[in-house]
Amino acid sequence: MELAELLHRVTAAFEELGIPYLVTGSMATIAYGEPRFTRDIDVVVRLEKRDIEKLRSVFPEVEYYLSPEAANEAIENAGQFNILHPRSGLKIDLMVASSSEFDESRFRRSRKLPIGPSSEAMFASPEDVIIKKLEYFRQGESDKHLRDIAGVVKVMGEKIDHEYIELWSRCLGLESLWKKVLEKTTSKP
Repeated sequence: MELAELLHRVTAAFEELGIPYLVTGSMATIAYGEPRFTRDIDVVVRLEKRDIEKLRSVFPEVEYYLSPEAANEAIENAGQFNILHPRSGLKIDLMVASSSEFDESRFRRSRKLPIGPSSEAMFASPEDVIIKKLEYFRQGESDKHLRDIAGVVKVMGEKIDHEYIELWSRCLGLESLWKKVLEKTTSKP
């Protein structure tokens, strides 16, 4: 199985099951920015415990690994769990949305993007992708997050809603980090 096929499979499953979702992480930065290698798909979902069995039927254990216990815990704590495709080594990271104002805003601002010749999927907005990448950089200081942000800023240019990013950067304590990223991405060599 290829990553594009898995992306189509997971987003079609959420559409079919009526589970609100948005693609984020590296797949979203690739959609809005510059290409890079990845082996996983990050998806924010609004899940309830009754949805676990539905997911297990769409991702059967003969082909996928999905821990119902990890899914239950993620739902209870607005945490994360995975669906693995062992044969390919690909992974779907499912992050259960919280009821925070930021998560509410991310779902309102999500947009459909093409993921193939005849299919679309819901993606986080480029601004929300940048904000989450800022949070991930603050947590682990991995340069890949800064490269992803720089790619989105470079490709999206003036289409980015800077006021929105500044608002949430202030709210989430990311303002100084956002300013540093902007200085680096907009400075001339």
